Amino acid sequence: MRAIILGAGRGSRLQALTDEQPKPYAPIGGHRILDWLLAALTEAGIDEVVFVGGYRIDLVQRDYPQFTFRHNADWQETNILASLMCAEDCMEEGFVVTYADILYRADVVRRALDHPGDRVLCIDTEWRSRYAHRSQHPEDDAEKVISSDDRIQRVSRTIAAADADGEYIGVARFSKTGAQSLRQAYHEVHQRLAGQQWKGGTTFRKAYLIHLYEEMLEAGHSFRMATTDGQYMEVDTEEDFALANQRWPAQYGAP
Repeated sequence: MRAIILGAGRGSRLQALTDEQPKPYAPIGGHRILDWLLAALTEAGIDEVVFVGGYRIDLVQRDYPQFTFRHNADWQETNILASLMCAEDCMEEGFVVTYADILYRADVVRRALDHPGDRVLCIDTEWRSRYAHRSQHPEDDAEKVISSDDRIQRVSRTIAAADADGEYIGVARFSKTGAQSLRQAYHEVHQRLAGQQWKGGTTFRKAYLIHLYEEMLEAGHSFRMATTDGQYMEVDTEEDFALANQRWPAQYGAP
């Protein structure tokens, strides 16, 4: 199975940490976020990595020559969805997609890989406990889900925190069939809305990946979920960086 890591953006909210290096190079417990990601993916059985880079892609190409690379040259003008589609030619047989600024364990990836669904989102069911100390990244920013059993009914930042059943952690698995439906949905929306505003008041060019998930759910595509109960952290701000260094290595050691 192939993983596509989305790491094109700079991560300006980490301030000086990304002045000279890409966001997934930020050190957690003396190891880059990217190395923690690789350890989890490898342990889950992922044997190939495609890295979609933009800001300082040259460093990643130098340090990780084993990766297959795709370049989002417009990373400053686009967002996560556009980055993913830079690797469209790598999706044919199915894939796992992951944000590059997160920490998680192999178990949730295994559950996604083993799930019979064609489109499986990884969801943290203990998400609110992590937001108690995140003043720079409030619950309103979370990519929240509403579900019934393991079926996703809705995914959106606009879901009220009290109504959410979990947070999408930025990891998903698409089977061959699921990948085909994702690509088809993207091109249908692109043809219809390119240059126009879309969900969340953003333009299609600046869309997030969950905006496409929302579109697909509304069109009747089923999304299932694989859960983790708190074994996940996002590193989006300086505050997150400090919290991750305090908590993650103490709990999980080294990658």
